[in-house]
Amino acid sequence: MNTTKVAVGVLAGLAVGALVGILFAPDKGSETRKKISKKGSDSINEVKDKFEELLSSLTEKFENTKDDIQKLYEQGKMDAETLKTSSKTV
Repeated sequence: MNTTKVAVGVLAGLAVGALVGILFAPDKGSETRKKISKKGSDSINEVKDKFEELLSSLTEKFENTKDDIQKLYEQGKMDAETLKTSSKTV
């Protein structure tokens, strides 16, 4: 299972659970609206943080893959040059 999907599912479950808990709490309407607004902001910030972590991870993996491909390309170039040189001497 994809880790990102699990993380999003957990965050969504937490948000829904917090919202339901707030709605059934015996507070005044204005207090409930403040709590809902705060929980919404907190949830948005958590999602932003997770997205930034995911983006950072993907960027790092992309850079590593790019470096690996560059190394393979350079090695292939040297091998081709070696073959070219050795075929001239034969």
